[in-house]
Amino acid sequence: MTIKATPTPGALLLSPQDHTLIMIDHQSQMAFATHSIDAVALRNNAALVAHAAAGFKVSSIVTTVAEKSFSGPVFDEIKDAFPGAEITDRTSMNTWEDANVIARVNAIGKKRIVLAGLWTSVCIVGPALSALDQGFEVYVISDACGDVSAEAHDSAMQRMIQAGARPMTSLQYLLELQRDWARTDSYELTTGIAKKFGGAYGLGIIYAQTMFHAKEG
Repeated sequence: MTIKATPTPGALLLSPQDHTLIMIDHQSQMAFATHSIDAVALRNNAALVAHAAAGFKVSSIVTTVAEKSFSGPVFDEIKDAFPGAEITDRTSMNTWEDANVIARVNAIGKKRIVLAGLWTSVCIVGPALSALDQGFEVYVISDACGDVSAEAHDSAMQRMIQAGARPMTSLQYLLELQRDWARTDSYELTTGIAKKFGGAYGLGIIYAQTMFHAKEG
């Protein structure tokens, strides 16, 4: 049987309209004990994800645990991306066991869930395994997560992958939402986020645009 290729995206690729992003516990107290990733890199990656989601109008939920009594405020970079947005505070370590969060998930009504947060082995594993068990598709942005050790983070990622979760990175998330440089309406948005939060890739864009007036696409 002959297989024919077509110029269409694969069904497993994300688009801005097909998923809900849940950013979990990117808070000061949780970051203090995070050692699997540098704190600056973590904040940068979380900012990239938040600004990408906000820019592409992805359905997004930001949630905290014990914000006022223990864990502290959400990173400013995330609040900047979602000014005035509702932040749902919880008592449960597993976001999926919080009725208020689940009410928001159900109100949005999308089958794909993208997760990022602290710590990977507790506050990401919990909702990932719970959502998978209920028939949702789950993606985890691994470098916008962190844990108390590299072993804790890596073991958690492996556990979720074995259960069916799909790993990705923060820059991959941004570029997957854009996916085609012919989409000129979001070109400046994408390259602007990359220049600010995209590390060496962002520096390359700044250099090419400044020195050669280069443009992708």
